[in-house]
Amino acid sequence: MVREQYTTTTPGTSLERPKNQNVYKIGIYGWRKRCLYLFVLLLLIILVVNFSLTIWILKVMWFSPTGMGHLRVTKEGLRLEGESEFLFPLYAKEIDSREDSSLLLQSTHNVTVNARNSNGEVTGRLNVGPRMVEFHGQQLQINSKDGKPLFTVDEDEVAIGTDKLRVTGPEGALFEHSVETPLVRAEAFKQLRIPEKLSPPLRTGLNDRAIASISSLALSRLESPTRSLSMDAPKGINIKAQAGNIEALSQMDIKLQSSDGVLLLDAETVRLPKLPQGTTGGPGWSQGLYEICVCPDGKLYMSVAGVSSTCHEYSHVCQ
Repeated sequence: MVREQYTTTTPGTSLERPKNQNVYKIGIYGWRKRCLYLFVLLLLIILVVNFSLTIWILKVMWFSPTGMGHLRVTKEGLRLEGESEFLFPLYAKEIDSREDSSLLLQSTHNVTVNARNSNGEVTGRLNVGPRMVEFHGQQLQINSKDGKPLFTVDEDEVAIGTDKLRVTGPEGALFEHSVETPLVRAEAFKQLRIPEKLSPPLRTGLNDRAIASISSLALSRLESPTRSLSMDAPKGINIKAQAGNIEALSQMDIKLQSSDGVLLLDAETVRLPKLPQGTTGGPGWSQGLYEICVCPDGKLYMSVAGVSSTCHEYSHVCQ
């Protein structure tokens, strides 16, 4: 800028103009001015780009006054909608799913859930891997909807609290030791089989009576040490020993009764070694003893014992 001096004169007067004084220039000129404008323009461009990126990030991340994306901040805690991926451990007091959907935990390796005490020590761990589900803890319990324990496992025992236990599959269930049960029952119109290779005894004695409703039974030992044992079947019971003996031992009586049929003893020799023997006496004196007679068709009947045999081949009993 040029500083100039002006002198006012009145008409009819003449004044000499002052001589030229020094001129001072104020401002930025030349290449400095162009650099300044270029720098201001660059700052303006950066400001616009940053503002645009901020708007784009807010839009992509779905920021809102209540949360970010599917994550909502509520009075009860955080609510997450849809699928999410966690790269680091997740610590939460409670994890619930929506009322109309299930909760899915998925991982490329395994899913591990740890329970810790106040000191930070792990007291329980559930590990779901690709080939095995492992649980580490003092006790594992599965309850029904009404709170009834269905399955309980601890260091001492395994308890199953259901009314019915179904074991399906081609091989069924295998027990390496004794089994105690109040009831062994097959389904309707199906057979119940226990393989002969089962060497330990199968014990039944928790209730007053153990009933096994079966069509075919093959086992090494069926025992009720403190109660009675009954086997009922609508179409018969088959007890077979292919390479051994069948023994029936009782402290009291052993009764073989057929209400509508015959009692068949099919063997090469039938022995009754401990039957009492009478002594020779007079006619009609039987000492209350009876003689077992055999008909030609194998039927057995008793006859009052006498001095000689009272069995007759053509007795009316055999006809």
